[in-house]
Amino acid sequence: MAALRHSILFATAVLCAACSSMLPRGSTDTPSPFQTFEHAQGAAEKIVPFRTRLADLPALGFDPKQGKNVTLIPYPDIVARLAPYPGVPLENLDPGIRACIVARTDCMAYVFRFERLDRKRAGGFWADFLNIQRVTVTTGWWFETLVVAASDGTVLFRNQSGEAHIDKMERQTNPLGPLQPAGESIGGALLH
Repeated sequence: MAALRHSILFATAVLCAACSSMLPRGSTDTPSPFQTFEHAQGAAEKIVPFRTRLADLPALGFDPKQGKNVTLIPYPDIVARLAPYPGVPLENLDPGIRACIVARTDCMAYVFRFERLDRKRAGGFWADFLNIQRVTVTTGWWFETLVVAASDGTVLFRNQSGEAHIDKMERQTNPLGPLQPAGESIGGALLH
């Protein structure tokens, strides 16, 4: 009888220890020639206004025609992005932005966006499974660069943004556990 109790306790301990590996995980990986934020940033910095041509971009990892995760920005949106305040005199703007505004519809812009995100649930299996407490840890990076070019293929302007080290934790606590959604539905129905 004592051996059976020990066996049950041992099996329960092993099962609970293995439960954390049963928590959901996921990832978002935007197809990219870049393995890290730093690689993407370094490639973008090689794009030099008035020297780089659109034809040079694919070799740097930014392909406006065949690339994935590239958005073509129409002219009115280019102006809204690059010169959002009409009170700023044209001569005070960056030379590439000025050239684009003067060229009007002969100016085109591309936004390239790449990201790598990993999401992993942390915490106890039973608290997560029963919807009592869910903890999600997200790590990774994202990078975006805007390239503005004239109709002859000359790059006029380049800008970049991003987040090199994403490390965030989201906690959701539901005191009612699996009954929480039902309680929220009933509460919502009572308020309406």
